Amino acid sequence: MIDKNSIPKHVAIIMDGNGRWAKARSLSRTAGHREGIKRVREIVKEAAESGIKVLTFFAFSSENWSRPQREISVLMRYLNNFLGSEIADMHKKNIRFRAIGRAAPLPAAIQKKIKEAEQKTKDNTGLTVVLALNYGSRQEIVDAAKSFAADVTRSKADINALDEKMFSRYLYTHDLPDPDLLIRSSGELRLSNFLLWQLSYAELYFPKKLWPDFGAEDLREAVKEYQSRERRFGGL
Repeated sequence: MIDKNSIPKHVAIIMDGNGRWAKARSLSRTAGHREGIKRVREIVKEAAESGIKVLTFFAFSSENWSRPQREISVLMRYLNNFLGSEIADMHKKNIRFRAIGRAAPLPAAIQKKIKEAEQKTKDNTGLTVVLALNYGSRQEIVDAAKSFAADVTRSKADINALDEKMFSRYLYTHDLPDPDLLIRSSGELRLSNFLLWQLSYAELYFPKKLWPDFGAEDLREAVKEYQSRERRFGGL
């Protein structure tokens, strides 16, 4: 049974395996992505009901631009449709929406929908759903360093006062708690340049199921596994 008093506040998910799921069924990769979007809806519903406060999906990495242009175009279309169809429902359910990553070169229409969705849901107090779009953790840290350096040159920050807490304020996730649990589907054992700073003390969980097969019960299993571990944060 899940201990309702020990629910992870922030769960981050690398949605891996859409292409392999489709290939195993002699379908196109885009069919795998389409099925994967259904799991996003299911996991958001389960997370909201279980008491998780923040749910972050690695939706499109800064390295994904190297994929075939046709696949990128389909992914952008799916993303545009998702933003158009899901945000109103999230708002009704008191869910806040956030996106992290560099806005450019995402299509202008998508950038506009992201801003509108964030503005529309900014005062909601339930689950926060975060999409990492055109996101890479190394670029996030570089961007944070540049922003801090700019503040130093404008005398808005003191370089001698810089510590981890201050630096975190310059990250894309400055208004979010660090993840307690990272889930990567498909059995791959790597972080793929995702939230490297923020995952320093997260529990890591690598189920073998491909993302289109990962459902609400699998999220509950991940939470149970999280609750079975002892988090020491470097202590004894």
